[in-house]
Amino acid sequence: MKHRAVSLRLPALAQDVLLALFITVMQVQGTIVRNAGEVVQRPLTDLGNLGYVLLILSGVVVAVRRRWPLPVFVTAALASLVYYGLDFPDGPGWLGLFVALYTLAAYGDGRRSLVIAGVGTSVLAIVWLVAAADIEPRAAIGWVFFRIGASVMSAALGESVRSRQVIAAEAQQRAELAERTREEEARARVDAERLRIAREVHDTVAHAIAIINVQSGVTAHVLDKRPEMARKALRAIEQTSSRALREMRAILGVLRDDDGDDNEGRVPYPGLGQVDGLAAKAREAGLDIKLEETSPAAPVPSAVGSAAYRIVQESITNVVRHVGPTRVTVALHPGVEALEIRVTDEGRRAAPGHDSDNPRLPARHPSGTGSPAKPGRGIVGMRERCQLLGGELDAGPTPGGGFEVRARLPLAPTGSRL
Repeated sequence: MKHRAVSLRLPALAQDVLLALFITVMQVQGTIVRNAGEVVQRPLTDLGNLGYVLLILSGVVVAVRRRWPLPVFVTAALASLVYYGLDFPDGPGWLGLFVALYTLAAYGDGRRSLVIAGVGTSVLAIVWLVAAADIEPRAAIGWVFFRIGASVMSAALGESVRSRQVIAAEAQQRAELAERTREEEARARVDAERLRIAREVHDTVAHAIAIINVQSGVTAHVLDKRPEMARKALRAIEQTSSRALREMRAILGVLRDDDGDDNEGRVPYPGLGQVDGLAAKAREAGLDIKLEETSPAAPVPSAVGSAAYRIVQESITNVVRHVGPTRVTVALHPGVEALEIRVTDEGRRAAPGHDSDNPRLPARHPSGTGSPAKPGRGIVGMRERCQLLGGELDAGPTPGGGFEVRARLPLAPTGSRL
């Protein structure tokens, strides 16, 4: 059974009211007791009970000390100046003044409040010393120095409390800022991972679907006339879909929390070593691929190799989807500082609608409908991959009617993270 904690702390105003009553009683009663049986120069009842009025006023005003620190201090200071300037009997009539000084420093605005407290204490000290110039016995002047020292200590204590509150508030703000920063960084990491997975899924699925679409068109075209070619196209569809499923499993495997057997079935991310296989699949889809590769002087970083593979894959996919059978040149030239990539196609070929000797799809939309393809995120995704590694990508038509994709990937990535 849960018990709700009950706070016994009184509201601030109630605390101050009780404190004001306590100080008022202490000042009045303490002064009466201290001077009982002694002959004083001016009793509290003189001048229309002015002594009592001043003691009560300096005590009662403490009730609103947090709301109006400066007026409370000024009221208590003036009451003390009048009280001791008129030679009323000494006693604990300075309690309200000390509390007002502490409140002024603790709840004030720092430098300005300290200046006011310092000036007020100096004026009080002068008046107290002048009023006690002919005090008897002379040892009683020690109480004057006590009041001066206690006033200084009250202001110093208030400033210490205020400084601690400021430091605590700044620490709280820094903690909240750090928490917000951590949350923003976490969201940024999640967004970056989401975009990465989206790019990988897009490249894998788009390439596989484009190849499968072409091969299925071939199968439908030659199924009755050339069953051996149809069987070959079906095997290509099976291999392409199987490869796409393995890559999807590898991409989405990062979303799993469990370890063990699932990890054994994952395939590594593709790199430059798989470009030959990519070209072979593209040839089966009807493209005339020419691969130009230069042996790297040093091993290419895996991130660069994976990005290069995806750029080549997406470029070939775009040719299959939007152009059809044509000649494509893929050039990979790793240099000392960067990997240069160039994928160029010659554009659509002028060919008859269907040729039984060449059962590949004609130069039209891969679906065989002749309708233009809708714009996608292929080039955007390639450009994002380059930017993540600090590289650059340029894509556009060539003078001969083809299209060219050029990319440059630094071997020492310097790109900014998402």
